[in-house]
Amino acid sequence: MARAWARTGRARARRKRLAAGATMAAMSAVLVACGGEGGPPALTWYTNPDSGGQAEIAKRCTEAANGEYQITTAGLPTDATQQREQLIRRLAGGDSSVTLMSLDPPFVPEFSQAGFLYEIPQDRAQEFTDGVVESAVESATWQDELVAVPFWANTQLLWYRKSVVEQAGLDPEQITWEQMIQAAEQQNKTIAVQGNRYEGYTVWINALVESAGGQVLENPEASPEDLELGLDSPAGEAAAEVLNQVAGVAGPAVSTADEEASRRLFQGDSGGFMVNWPYVWAAWQGEVEAGTLEQSVLDDIDWAIYPQVSQDEEAAPPFGGIHLGIGAFTDQPEFALDAVECITSEENQKYYMLTNGNPAALSSVYEDPEVQEAYPMAQTIVESLEQAAPRPLTPYYSEVSASLQREFHPPASVNQNTPNEAANLIQAVINGEVLL
Repeated sequence: MARAWARTGRARARRKRLAAGATMAAMSAVLVACGGEGGPPALTWYTNPDSGGQAEIAKRCTEAANGEYQITTAGLPTDATQQREQLIRRLAGGDSSVTLMSLDPPFVPEFSQAGFLYEIPQDRAQEFTDGVVESAVESATWQDELVAVPFWANTQLLWYRKSVVEQAGLDPEQITWEQMIQAAEQQNKTIAVQGNRYEGYTVWINALVESAGGQVLENPEASPEDLELGLDSPAGEAAAEVLNQVAGVAGPAVSTADEEASRRLFQGDSGGFMVNWPYVWAAWQGEVEAGTLEQSVLDDIDWAIYPQVSQDEEAAPPFGGIHLGIGAFTDQPEFALDAVECITSEENQKYYMLTNGNPAALSSVYEDPEVQEAYPMAQTIVESLEQAAPRPLTPYYSEVSASLQREFHPPASVNQNTPNEAANLIQAVINGEVLL
């Protein structure tokens, strides 16, 4: 029933967006879809901010196209929510200039459900998923169809100070949140987390629920009235307990801490444990070279798979990254598919990881000697990606995330009633009964 609803919704959305784009399509028909009259077709790639890697890949793929097409980049805002809003405004108006877009994975179902994504042919889907880590493929799939293409994949690791783990007598390969909390309390150390009221906090909440064997949404593809929330459950209660207890050993600024604040706390004198993305390794190396971080601190840092909520349940690390979506109104879908093939090639994913610090979605990249030299934790990253759990794959993700952030914040206020309160708020917001 839920799947039938979703497919009907997609068909209805597709009819609406085709009607919305009719005028623009008619206008564009009298123009040449190129960088200039008589030139190769221009494909505009809307990119999220990085260190110039996507622009360089666009240049490389333009050269590789040998004049068949050219790729130009258009920058999106820094904030993921603002990126979503800008793209939705353009696509809702049938903007044919949106050829390619770098999409945060949680937004893929919403864009697909609305009919804003060009449907990837089945014969190309296999090509785009061959050798890609499972979590990336899962989060790029909606209604059993690949609707976006994994470009790079991210996951959080457990970072720890060797001296703290050794003194506590812990096995970092099988460590629980409870063990970390006890070690931090006994040694007067901290556990650095992302506790600010933003998307990074949703990442932590979801990872805890999934690691406890549950799900925020039990049936994310269902219609609003049929949605089943999995928060009011033993898994939700276990996640709430961890959040509350970690708040006591996460430093005084935990409720405003993001990734960088967490990194600074961890590398300080009180640092004991931290959950964060792999980019921190290059950041620390840069600080050592600049003389702002002692080499002895870096030498005391090691890594492992994300911590477990219980010893009986394998951890479900956070999943992040970027997928490539093809705009539904593009006049050049075949060239767009070829461009995506080039952008996501093993060579370009390796380049992007080495120069911009964004881990590859292709598992083969982690076997490259240069990657392993730059990222000694490469094997841990790919293992983490294989067992990572995406955030809820639902067209209502924005509502779900905002509701979680509201009810679970600040971390110190979380109690056993919080999961139920969050579930009720999510349901009310999706049903249109409450405004956030």
